[in-house]
Amino acid sequence: MKTLTLTSRFQDNTTSVENEFIDHYMAKANGEYVKVYLLLLRHLNQPSIPLSVSMLADILDNTEKDIIRALNYWAKIGLITITCDASNCICGIALEHVAALTETSSAADTIPADKPSVLEASALDSSALNPSSAKAASRKAPSQNAKQSQEELKQILFITEQYLGKTLTRTEVDTIIYFYESLGFSTDLIEFLIEHCVDNGHKSIHYIQKVALAWYEANITTVDEAKERTNVRNKTCYSILAAFGITGRSPAAVEQDYIRRWSEEYGFTLEMILEACNRTISAIHQPSFEYADTILKSWKEKNVRHPADIEQADLLFRQEKEQKKARPVPAKPMTNNRFNNFQGRSYDLDSLEQQLLNSN
Repeated sequence: MKTLTLTSRFQDNTTSVENEFIDHYMAKANGEYVKVYLLLLRHLNQPSIPLSVSMLADILDNTEKDIIRALNYWAKIGLITITCDASNCICGIALEHVAALTETSSAADTIPADKPSVLEASALDSSALNPSSAKAASRKAPSQNAKQSQEELKQILFITEQYLGKTLTRTEVDTIIYFYESLGFSTDLIEFLIEHCVDNGHKSIHYIQKVALAWYEANITTVDEAKERTNVRNKTCYSILAAFGITGRSPAAVEQDYIRRWSEEYGFTLEMILEACNRTISAIHQPSFEYADTILKSWKEKNVRHPADIEQADLLFRQEKEQKKARPVPAKPMTNNRFNNFQGRSYDLDSLEQQLLNSN
């Protein structure tokens, strides 16, 4: 287990929080991030006790990713400095003097009055990304001062570049700003959105946008709500794989797209999706997302939404099948060909017989 070495630019025998932290940083940060920072301060008084990311996660009942996300946030703000070893694992954290940081931050981050802010320079026509722009505007985040909004956007754009591993294009920047301004997503929620998509193998901004709009439609506003939704989604994915007899792996990207379509676009419950999977196996004796999709698409068109609806649809199908069997088969019309394309003749068989006798 990797231990962390904590050092400080200042010394104190008590766990104290600088007023500048409370005045300038605490209110802007996620509550979980504040807990991580306070816990780091507390452990400065106990340098002999080994500390690790996993220990911080256990103490706060968070995941290690949650802890690393918080540490990256404070590092970006400048309140801590993170040291990593050769394998890119965190091995040290230095807490900076908040008062000194506050004194120098204003001059360093000031933007000239004649230079447009990030928000102004990257203004996005929300209708290009979401037709229901009026609805998006209704849930826009409460207005903040321009400098705070600018700082938050700088932070999330920086973090997004880290996750995607590249410099963002103009389209990607505009999309992230759209999440922040029009959808009203907090920087924490946007970061979790990016992390969730990348962890599932999707770095396309178009895919990330689809997930964001799905969260917006589901009224997801916090990281906890998003985590709950993703946990339900993961349960759905693995239940579907199990119904197909697939074990020992996660769903592939194309399979995830089918599952998202069934649950979000078609609006089916897990029970209905599993029934379609079971019918697929019964029909073709092998797993097929394409075949299951045809079943669910047919149910959607027929407004089959519940197990009782399936029974009714099956009954109607059997009745139509029986009716087709009971219908008389129409006689095929005579066609002209070399065998029947001649004028029929009538013969007097008695006369022909007499002629044959006389000829002998």
